[in-house]
Amino acid sequence: MRYGDTVAVDGLSMRVERGSITAVLGPNGAGKTTTLETCEGFRRPQAGSVRVLGLDPVRQRRDLLPRIGVMLQSGGAWSGIRAEEMLRHVAALHAHPVPVGLLVERLGLDECGRTPYRRLSGGQQQRLGLAMALVGRPELVFVDEPTAGMDPAARRTTWDLLTELRGAGVTIVLTTHYLEEAERLADQVHVVDHGRVIASGSPFELTRSRGRATIRLVVTEPFPESAPESLRRALGEDTEVTQINQQSLLVTGPADASTLAKVSAWCEEQGVLPESLTLAQRTLEDVFLQLTGRELSP
Repeated sequence: MRYGDTVAVDGLSMRVERGSITAVLGPNGAGKTTTLETCEGFRRPQAGSVRVLGLDPVRQRRDLLPRIGVMLQSGGAWSGIRAEEMLRHVAALHAHPVPVGLLVERLGLDECGRTPYRRLSGGQQQRLGLAMALVGRPELVFVDEPTAGMDPAARRTTWDLLTELRGAGVTIVLTTHYLEEAERLADQVHVVDHGRVIASGSPFELTRSRGRATIRLVVTEPFPESAPESLRRALGEDTEVTQINQQSLLVTGPADASTLAKVSAWCEEQGVLPESLTLAQRTLEDVFLQLTGRELSP
């Protein structure tokens, strides 16, 4: 997919297994939204092919739409309509909808059912959007930032619901800026950058350290420009150094005390004052930073 001279999706290839939760992660502008909009049938690919539940999402759209649900990151409801009215309207478009009252209760919408959409909080709008995506009993549901703006309790409720849906055989594809969410929910993760899939695997496969650990170094003043390469030379070829921002580095190397000692010695030699120096096993956030060199932020 191209937009003028910009290649948004560049030979990207991925597969989502039935009955799984798959997370598609990537920095802003990586191509993940264009990819999912193509799968949902909103965009026609300029090259390559897409099949969703065995169907072409553009040519066979009428056959596909009753079988999928789509939760948008924002919007999807009329500004002045009340939350429960909107959900009942969407339910009426489906042959065998989930009882509206069940979704209202489960997603905590009873507290705002008579509130106009424009007056809902961000978290309430997200919960309504999820209910609208699920009310038609889809086989496959696309959820874009499902818990953005939610409080911790609502986020856990949403996680539990998505997990239950997977247990019932529903396939879920989600994008999220909460890497903890992807690590907790996803069976499979695809990391996308510059329009390509650069890594795929389960959260365990992607974070498995195999005797390696991550050191996060945060300093009080910005690093010199040469700091990442200088630290890499000091630590040796078996260590990776990724600069997160002007005052923090991510070091991945052997999980032993000597690596931590070498980082401390390098700080002393360079006149760098650490604010924090922490050692831990790799998380999905660490992997994402190493793969893309960027933090995942809204």
